Amino acid sequence: MSTFTIRLATTNDAESIRAIYNHYVTHSTCTYQIELETAEERVAWFGERSERYPATVAETDGQVIGWAALSPWKSRCGYAWAAEASVYIHHEHHRRGLGKALLLDLIERAKAAGLHTIIGGASSDQTASLALQYAVGFKLMGTFREVGRKFDRWLDVTHTQMVLQ
Repeated sequence: MSTFTIRLATTNDAESIRAIYNHYVTHSTCTYQIELETAEERVAWFGERSERYPATVAETDGQVIGWAALSPWKSRCGYAWAAEASVYIHHEHHRRGLGKALLLDLIERAKAAGLHTIIGGASSDQTASLALQYAVGFKLMGTFREVGRKFDRWLDVTHTQMVLQ
């Protein structure tokens, strides 16, 4: 694989981001979404992006091979300094440092935006996702038992956190 670059995502990346995400909707517990995301839903998601809550992509040879985003942790204004991080890598590009690079980039963007903390999390069976979060400094906060259901089984969610400032 050639080197990759990380840049802010644009609406021109919506279909690539959606395709990466929908693979996990169908094949994984990386997301508990069950129905494929529509193009309209992804475009609406872009409308929620801002300097404080950016979306980024990893790109190589003009192809989007991963994406990441910060989203509000909760809607109440008292939570305005907390964000949730999401990172998704194209299923053919795992174990190449993309996830770590995207997450480290999000952390720097969160600091620049004045955020105080980032919440991470993953289905507890997604050990690679959790290992990535721990590798860059997220700390275990706890596990919620059987809060999700996908593929006819109950799933646990493990939450992590990084305090930035």
